[in-house]
Amino acid sequence: MTKPTHIFLRTAAVSGVAGALLVTGFTQASSAATTSSAQSAAMQHVTINVAIAYPAPSKAALAAFTKSTGISVNYSYIQWDNLQTKIAAAAEAHTYFADVTDVDWSKVGEYYETKWFMPLNKYFNVASLPAQYPQVDSFIRDGELIGMPSDASLLVTDVNTKDFAKAGITKTPTTFAQYQADLKQVQSKGVVAHPLDIPFAAAEGLSTYWYEMTAAFGGGVLSSSYTPEFTSPSSPGYKAMTWMVDAYKDGLVPKGNLALDDYQGFSDDQAENLTASVFSDYSGDIGTVYDVPSSSKVVGDIDYIPTPGVSGPAPNLANPDGIGIPVTAKHVSAAVEFIKWYDESTNQAAFAGANGPASSINGFPLPANNSGLALLVSSGKVPGAAELAALTKDHSRAIFPAGAPPWYPAFSNAVYTNLHSAAAGQESVASAISAIASQVSSLQG
Repeated sequence: MTKPTHIFLRTAAVSGVAGALLVTGFTQASSAATTSSAQSAAMQHVTINVAIAYPAPSKAALAAFTKSTGISVNYSYIQWDNLQTKIAAAAEAHTYFADVTDVDWSKVGEYYETKWFMPLNKYFNVASLPAQYPQVDSFIRDGELIGMPSDASLLVTDVNTKDFAKAGITKTPTTFAQYQADLKQVQSKGVVAHPLDIPFAAAEGLSTYWYEMTAAFGGGVLSSSYTPEFTSPSSPGYKAMTWMVDAYKDGLVPKGNLALDDYQGFSDDQAENLTASVFSDYSGDIGTVYDVPSSSKVVGDIDYIPTPGVSGPAPNLANPDGIGIPVTAKHVSAAVEFIKWYDESTNQAAFAGANGPASSINGFPLPANNSGLALLVSSGKVPGAAELAALTKDHSRAIFPAGAPPWYPAFSNAVYTNLHSAAAGQESVASAISAIASQVSSLQG
């Protein structure tokens, strides 16, 4: 398929003026982030435990951090769902788990209520953060900074343009109806037997997929007062769940996906060319998953497209990760230094692929700060980076208008458990919707 650059979002250049402005921002942010990173006698020979749901930065990067600060890092990569369980178990038992660990956007309301994490206000100038961190509001509750953004992330749509071309598709779908028709054409032409990746394992990634698909159908799942907006069969949330379950039962989605979580789907399905599209992928996965030659069969074939909606492009929901310091941490000063280092613009850009695969972190989406985004775009090494940066600034939308509710973990558990069961044929969509709504009522009660 011949694809104009304005149709499939793949390459773009930042203008000299914009690049200069953003790099100036980088210089200021980098200087501010490293002001307090001079070696301190109190931190020499300290080893901190870091537990994050991304693979570790490169050995060279961690060695450079140790050399500059004297702080050694014992880094544990723990899959997201398991990590949340470990964080909660340690906090409830008031036991030490890590000095630095995840503060996901979805947990901020809960952590504000439980006081499991230290507010970071005295270590970071909260008032100045929004100018550099476009999604920092997700980590602030009543003025308290519960965690620092550690990436910027959007739920985005991508397609295998090579597969679409083989199926005779020459125009990018902008509506959901056309997207569905294109998937069926890819399937009917025998290009890919099951062209759509949806991770139907009972895990968080299934919940966020439903949220993004609900937005594509024109709505949200919870109101600003946290009441359900998905109970009517005519509602976007109900339609989205029905579509997802039907897509699995009709064979658009591989049958094995009932047991795959989000990153397994990306690496086992999309990167292996067993699927041709992910409707709700994570921004940055082209550079850190699909275009990594050592682990992908689709290098150069995957492009971001505007997420199709009912009558045109849909919103892209924000899905950022953060990191923070549990109240049981043993080495707080050293933990702060690690967070500042992790958020340095040059490191953020490298994690997202600005220096090539060797320095990138598998699955890392986008730099958390604008200066890191500018470096990523100007590197020219990550396809679609400029478009993703624009989406982050101009087209992202929060999943919940009032922020994640404090009982979000229980809500998400109800979503992915019942949605998984509906796909497996263990209950109907109607009963799944009813069970989720009932859980909301009990949580609000």
